[in-house]
Amino acid sequence: MKKIFSLFISFFALITVIKAQNGIVVFQTDFGTKDGAVSAMKGVASSVDPSLKIYDLTHDIPAYNIWEAAYRLDQTVPYWPIGTVFVSVVDPGVGTNRKSVVVKTKSGHYIVTPDNGTLTLIAQSLGIDSVREIDEVTNRRKNSGASYTFHGRDVYAYTAAKLASHTISYEQVGKISNDPITSLTYQKAVLQNGKLKGNISILDIQYGNVWTNIDQNNWKKFIDLTHAKNEILVQIFNRQKVVYIGTMPFENTFGGVAVGKPLAYLNSLMDLSFAINQGSFADKYHIQTGNDWNVVVSWVK
Repeated sequence: MKKIFSLFISFFALITVIKAQNGIVVFQTDFGTKDGAVSAMKGVASSVDPSLKIYDLTHDIPAYNIWEAAYRLDQTVPYWPIGTVFVSVVDPGVGTNRKSVVVKTKSGHYIVTPDNGTLTLIAQSLGIDSVREIDEVTNRRKNSGASYTFHGRDVYAYTAAKLASHTISYEQVGKISNDPITSLTYQKAVLQNGKLKGNISILDIQYGNVWTNIDQNNWKKFIDLTHAKNEILVQIFNRQKVVYIGTMPFENTFGGVAVGKPLAYLNSLMDLSFAINQGSFADKYHIQTGNDWNVVVSWVK
């Protein structure tokens, strides 16, 4: 009877592992694709298990830009199946004492990354179930110990592939870390004294539109305030220095204003954004993004 019970427990544990990891690995880096770095990471993952399904999130994160890595994860992870393993390598501190971790989100996704701020936004949107520090004694590519500058290949891709392929369980990644994750500070979206305040999260690169973190709920509260006309005053700051001040209407579509004119709208993520119809708002006004770029919006009276 005990043997049957033990077999049942083992079978249940196996089913749980299979459900937890689904054989999908998604890569994000700031490496670009001009050389073989990304291909090398995929090669390591395929060597662990050739049946893995390997995809790209992006490899065009600006060099060293941890904030954009954090944003692209937050923008993308929720749309992937539960159990997907993400590898995010934007790692200006490679080889230093920053931790290499695997995070399990409360949604059931896994993220393999340096703990350098990349997890800032995911921690708030999906929530973090637990963090494990990668044990590089057992979860590092064979004969790579002398290399200190390519953890993406030697540690992250290798560990992610082992996890996604059920070669190891999440518990075998390494010990639980109870330390708070490294977080970047930024202006969260708030409605305060009749003004919307938020962060310039990212650019819609192709068109130069400027996306904020001011979500639809905050925008609806703002709309409910008394205002005489459909025109807002937008102020954009970088490190508290004014970069842009201007007025514009809120429209549902770009065609709501004439070509070359600015407008505010809700983007595909239902966040407040700024654009020029058939032009680049970011280029014209030299707007960039990051945790030190902020916006204040008020109604024109």
